[in-house]
Amino acid sequence: MTLQDFFTSHPKTAIAFSGGVDSAYLLYAAKKYAEEVRAYYVKSEFQPRFELEDAVRLAQDIGTDITVLEQSVLSVPQVAENPADRCYHCKTAIFTAVMKAADADGFSVLLDGTNASDDAQDRPGMRALRELSVRSPLRECGLTKQEIRRLSKAAGLFTWNKPAYACLATRISTGEKITTEKLKITELAEDYLFSLGFTDFRVRWQNGHARLQLPEDQLYLLLEKREEILTRLKKYYKSIVLDLEVRK
Repeated sequence: MTLQDFFTSHPKTAIAFSGGVDSAYLLYAAKKYAEEVRAYYVKSEFQPRFELEDAVRLAQDIGTDITVLEQSVLSVPQVAENPADRCYHCKTAIFTAVMKAADADGFSVLLDGTNASDDAQDRPGMRALRELSVRSPLRECGLTKQEIRRLSKAAGLFTWNKPAYACLATRISTGEKITTEKLKITELAEDYLFSLGFTDFRVRWQNGHARLQLPEDQLYLLLEKREEILTRLKKYYKSIVLDLEVRK
């Protein structure tokens, strides 16, 4: 089955849209092949500001409607307490909100950007998608992340080489309660490192300490900016350490 086949069978669809590589290409394909599509972006405590900006920009570039929904995922106790299955409870809350809004707009089919490279056995959030009957056309059509990037580049989507970006909650160790303050500090720290030229990195929160995970080819930049980085990040963290198991 191709995406064209899928949208021929499902001509009117809603897309849970994150603004990332996968959902961006899915929205592009839906605009191309479906009769009607609307994107729904959920703005919560877990998404940094730039993700919303990217989502709105992409939807405008493609020429599709986008609805931004406000959702406080920290109001869900099973999310804020940060258990091992936090993602399941978070996805359930987010997709339930999207489904409600989409249904009110007349859309009965909801899609997400899960692709064929994603390991369904290793993602608690997948269970929420199955329970809510959310369809994943990229996965169903066998499209891998590499193929989606290639197709996105050919389509002229600015997201084609966008680094993978897990939500801010993933920066906080499982079992440690998630708070708005911890998330805001994480976003400030990562925004700062982005401004220095770092990409595809993480700043992990561990009981008030920061653990930096960087690609190997960016370690030189860390050494060049070491004093500057320490001065800035120590405003937010007790200490800053480097994880030598670098991101490759």
